[in-house]
Amino acid sequence: MGYLRDMKILFSGISKLYGTSKQVRFGSQMDAVKSILNASILVENGRVLAVTSEDISDQADQVIDLNGAEVMPGFVDSHTHTVFAVPREEEFVMRLKGASYEEIAAAGGGILNSAQKLRRTSEDELFDYASVRVRNMIAQGTTTLEIKSGYGLSVDAEIKMLRVIKRLKETFPITIRATFLGAHAFPKEFKEKTDDYVDLVVKDMLPIIAAEELADHIDVFCERGFFSSDQANRVIEAGAKYGLPSKIHGNQLAVSGGVQVAVRNNSWSVDHLEHCTEVEWNLLKNSFDEEGNGTMPVVLPGVSYYLDLPYAPAREMIDYGLPVVLATDFNPGSSPVHSLQTVQSLACTQMKMTPEEAFNAVTINAARSLRLEDEVGSITVGNRADFLVMNQPNALQRIPYYLGQNLVKEVYVGGVKFDL
Repeated sequence: MGYLRDMKILFSGISKLYGTSKQVRFGSQMDAVKSILNASILVENGRVLAVTSEDISDQADQVIDLNGAEVMPGFVDSHTHTVFAVPREEEFVMRLKGASYEEIAAAGGGILNSAQKLRRTSEDELFDYASVRVRNMIAQGTTTLEIKSGYGLSVDAEIKMLRVIKRLKETFPITIRATFLGAHAFPKEFKEKTDDYVDLVVKDMLPIIAAEELADHIDVFCERGFFSSDQANRVIEAGAKYGLPSKIHGNQLAVSGGVQVAVRNNSWSVDHLEHCTEVEWNLLKNSFDEEGNGTMPVVLPGVSYYLDLPYAPAREMIDYGLPVVLATDFNPGSSPVHSLQTVQSLACTQMKMTPEEAFNAVTINAARSLRLEDEVGSITVGNRADFLVMNQPNALQRIPYYLGQNLVKEVYVGGVKFDL
């Protein structure tokens, strides 16, 4: 259902409205969530016009009574690999029998397995598969979604992935951002000539992607056995020449130098961080200026859960004063979890984050990692009217409490109810 342009819609009868500040939360600030009791949201042209506990029904052309439900901002998933051909459940079984992530990758599994399957899958098929996944993510409360390429690893296949993401942007009303991750792994044919593959990414892929405006950011997997710090720097610097801000996969399998690369290049975020020390925390903390601009640390507990790896030290990073972000890393191999509700539960039980910290990590802090805090991540005047109507009271704390249960009753995107 849509609403007439310039029509003012009042959403009333909200018992508790969470997330009414667009202030990015650092350290101890993450344990506080600004909320309003007995609230109403006035929406016009998809934007929040007012947030109040007063009766302003006389300003509205239409009133929608939410009958005492709690409401919170739509979730922001800042790190996903939603476009892929098929799942890799066979590798899940291999891991259960003792194979490590690196052993599976060395045997041609992992990213290379997904790349091989994706190259044989048509653009239309990829779009159809991804559309189902996006719809499922929206049903779980995600209204802003970052999607990476990186399962193509050839010029044609990477472009195909990014064109699928572009079609998803045009099809769904939620905010979708595309990230070029051609530097995700080395294809078999470049195993012994890795610098030549970096040449392919920089000289052949990037110019086409830039010309077609297919990407909003660039990313690289700076990790032991993947791209070195020097190679990562080269990819990021090349992307910057085309105006693409960077995000980094780093420190997943070891202290890889990924944080150093991210900070050196003023990357918007560095993601994974399962292996990092106070040295890395200090670098990240010092990357922020007085206005709060710096490299956001993004942690991905779904990966640790599925790979049985150490969890990122989110508790320690928050105590150190950092503005932690949570994301799903939804992908066919190492994190087949598409729900940020599940991720919040893992963050609380496995990384000792509080429900309030987890909530901020999937809303305003996640929005900041995409530089979208003036658009999404909070229910504040001027932002998009993306919000969730919850099906239970005390929803902020019950989300991590009820592992695997969907507490979202309705999803509104730009003030319009999404048909679940």
